[in-house]
Amino acid sequence: MSETRVHLSKTEPTAYQALDAFSRTVGEICSANGIDDRLKEIVMIHCSQLNGCAYCTRIHFDRAATAGIDADTLLQIPTWRESGVFSDRERAALELAEAFTFIHDDGIPDDVYDRVGSVFTEKEYAALSWACVSINAFNRIVVAGRYPVPPRVATA
Repeated sequence: MSETRVHLSKTEPTAYQALDAFSRTVGEICSANGIDDRLKEIVMIHCSQLNGCAYCTRIHFDRAATAGIDADTLLQIPTWRESGVFSDRERAALELAEAFTFIHDDGIPDDVYDRVGSVFTEKEYAALSWACVSINAFNRIVVAGRYPVPPRVATA
């Protein structure tokens, strides 16, 4: 098994820069459409965990902490269905994150679409969908390239 992989962001930086710009645009869309940092980071972490992306999980855990999400909430993301710490909006977003991450299974099933759509406006749904598309793209780049997990960000 090869330990050294092509580092897509270094080998083709223009494509990576376009994806990074897309990600920033998605962040602006989320903010403009009522998706706060707490909700966005919960989605980013869940997608990253589902994809087995330790690199992105680390980055978004640090961003979640900055957004004020406590350790108990972060630890319960993988077990959100059994946990009582998430709001209806967060539960809907987590369900949407799973549907997008495993879109190859059934697309976005009608029951998920209907449940999530009953909680979010069209603009919120679109913003969260784009957030899922963005993080899933980054997860695939990082997992395929076996990027090492970045060091912890020092908190003040």
